[in-house]
Amino acid sequence: MDITRAGSRPSGKGPSDWFTGAVRIDPLCNAHAAERVQGASVTFEPGARTAWHTHPLGQTVIVTAGLGRAQCWGGPIMEIRPGDVVWFPPGEKHWHGASPATAMTHIAIQEVQDGKAVDWMEQVSDTQYGG
Repeated sequence: MDITRAGSRPSGKGPSDWFTGAVRIDPLCNAHAAERVQGASVTFEPGARTAWHTHPLGQTVIVTAGLGRAQCWGGPIMEIRPGDVVWFPPGEKHWHGASPATAMTHIAIQEVQDGKAVDWMEQVSDTQYGG
């Protein structure tokens, strides 16, 4: 058994290549040699969001606080709220983040395949974000 104590891993700032706006990433679990699951708690300030991206083995997002948005390429923008669980299938181009006026926190869980858990793409424009 391995217990990682709360506060023992530092929070990190979401890189501007992957996010628009202020984003904080708190690591929860990372892929070990015998495992391939990684997860983090991600907090988006109002208006902050990911860039468009895909996951080779899909992604589960569990909203824990606030009000957010999520969209798949070519689909409508959907509101997401605490308790909502969002599944993005493998290879589905999507983004997620906070609403314009309210912060949002979610737990993101994805698997690693061939050393990669995500393929980052272009930023979500303000026009795309605004719907």
